[in-house]
Amino acid sequence: MTTEDFIISLFCLVDDRRGKMSKRSDANLYPSELVTIGLLYALKGGFFRAFYRWLKRDFEPLFVELPDRTRIQRALHVHRNWCDHLLADPTFFTVIDTYGIELIHPMREGRSEQQVGKKGKSNRRWIVGIKLCWLINDRGEVVAWDWDTANVHDQTFRPLAHQFDEETIVLSDFGFKKAGEAALNLKFCEHKTWGERMLIETLLSLATRVCRLKHLPQRRAIYLETHLAFVSALFNLLLALNRFLEPQAGLDDRLLHIAQYAL
Repeated sequence: MTTEDFIISLFCLVDDRRGKMSKRSDANLYPSELVTIGLLYALKGGFFRAFYRWLKRDFEPLFVELPDRTRIQRALHVHRNWCDHLLADPTFFTVIDTYGIELIHPMREGRSEQQVGKKGKSNRRWIVGIKLCWLINDRGEVVAWDWDTANVHDQTFRPLAHQFDEETIVLSDFGFKKAGEAALNLKFCEHKTWGERMLIETLLSLATRVCRLKHLPQRRAIYLETHLAFVSALFNLLLALNRFLEPQAGLDDRLLHIAQYAL
């Protein structure tokens, strides 16, 4: 599959799942085109300016009329809630975990009052950045997500699991356990038990290697949230594309190989 074929396939998946949406009279792009651009940026990572140069140079003919870079960025963060329609449904068992994302070097902490990132620990090392929390189902699809600064405890993300109380059992580590508060649908797993939790570790590893998510260049909360929304939706669509390209795979095959889509 060439990159052009991949972009067209991604657009078709978005268009099928988003359904019919009318285009504003003053807009250059259809909603599905805009979402596809956001997903491509989530996959490629890096600075949006470099991504826009690549898109305009190599793939501008795929879009009706590509707007200016700044206009696309504004449209993406205004319509980031469209990604919520691309999230998956929970299954009987789901898994929750957090992922540290670095924004700046620790030596630069506190140089500006506008810094979003805070100092916290991720993978036993100090970072200055944010935490992404994913809730995934047993197929590896993202059901819900949230983020906060890196200095908050994992307990902060308990409401992400509790919103699906009586719908799913959420497997988690003891970082989500809070004294004096009922576990509800959370199932706290001892170390080296419930190997099903390794599924989310695989997905977060792919986010690091394929989407370059461990370091983000954004410095404002609105753009960080936009990027994370599109990354979460991207994984669901890539897994759906795998199932479409490999219809002979069994129901138990999660088809998590997405490295071939790296840009």
